[in-house]
Amino acid sequence: MAEGRPDAAMLRIACSAEGFARARVFTRETLSGWSLDRQADDAVLVITELASNAVAHAVPSAAAGAPEVRLGLALRPGHLMLTVSDPGDNEPVRTPSDGSALREHGRGLCIVDALADDWGWTPRPPAGKTVWAALTTRPLT
Repeated sequence: MAEGRPDAAMLRIACSAEGFARARVFTRETLSGWSLDRQADDAVLVITELASNAVAHAVPSAAAGAPEVRLGLALRPGHLMLTVSDPGDNEPVRTPSDGSALREHGRGLCIVDALADDWGWTPRPPAGKTVWAALTTRPLT
């Protein structure tokens, strides 16, 4: 279900390939509505990496029950904020590059780091966290 204000949007996704596909469509459609199509490719890649990290690392360690992964998009002055909230308490860990660009796993936060102006995470007491990334909305000069 998508929710939101004109400058913010949220989507809850299932932890599945269908959920990731919905996340990509949601991101593209939201950015198109905000006239930010030029940021769509980077934003889709970042939101997909953050969501897949949540599913791979946080959801399996969550307490019993149906885990929830929530995506958020918000416009801030000069930036697009992308967030993924999950039930895990574990800190996101950026695996240092070992020079192997063909590695299948462990490159997600390296990709986020390369595309985002900044990124980080915030705990969500009593359990869970939100991982965020900021992408510039300023035109390239």
